[in-house]
Amino acid sequence: MRVPSGVPGFDQLVDGGLPANRLHVVSGPPGSGKTTFCSQFVTQGVETGQDCLYVTMHETKAELRQDMANFTFGFSGAIESGAIEFLNLMTNEGKRTLSKFGSESGLTNRLVGAIQENDIDRVIIDSTMLLEHFAGETGTTNFLSALKRTDATVLLISEMTDPGSYANEHYLAHGVIFFHNFLDGSGMTRGIQVLKMRGTAIDTDIRRLTFSDRGLRVNPDRTVET
Repeated sequence: MRVPSGVPGFDQLVDGGLPANRLHVVSGPPGSGKTTFCSQFVTQGVETGQDCLYVTMHETKAELRQDMANFTFGFSGAIESGAIEFLNLMTNEGKRTLSKFGSESGLTNRLVGAIQENDIDRVIIDSTMLLEHFAGETGTTNFLSALKRTDATVLLISEMTDPGSYANEHYLAHGVIFFHNFLDGSGMTRGIQVLKMRGTAIDTDIRRLTFSDRGLRVNPDRTVET
């Protein structure tokens, strides 16, 4: 089963969409498009009647909404619909929300409980800072393994600048998507590369990625020369 990403052109790179109910890592340097990609992903989920969860430690709902305000792909409307639960684990409100799923079971188990009991279809984990936060409790491997046992399609944002430097999340994930920024004399060239996608025929070429007022768009027929 495939889940459409909501990013025009991307699904052609992965046999029609992301494998459902799997963990996928979205990696790349700052400003390369990771958050926009994930925002389009949850917006598309809302448009198809799915329930979504956005988990963060460093950005408020208002900040994220403001960041996406210049795009017209419908993120603000998706937030207003109530189909996206926004959970900031650094706030008292976020901690109280998770406490409903057991005060003694640990944050990892409580987060998994929230996903399962609310029948969440799509989850964004922003970002690997969360892994560092949870690692002292159960370890990164256990945290990611617990997420993989849910029935949700999970995107984990990873602030990685070198596509050849892999971390635990890249080995454990079902798919790894890498965003590139290339500076040259004419300005910034952006690219997207599927480094790994189990059960999917991929060629790993870097494809052209552009921003517009409608968000990210992938040109699946145009490779980026590096």
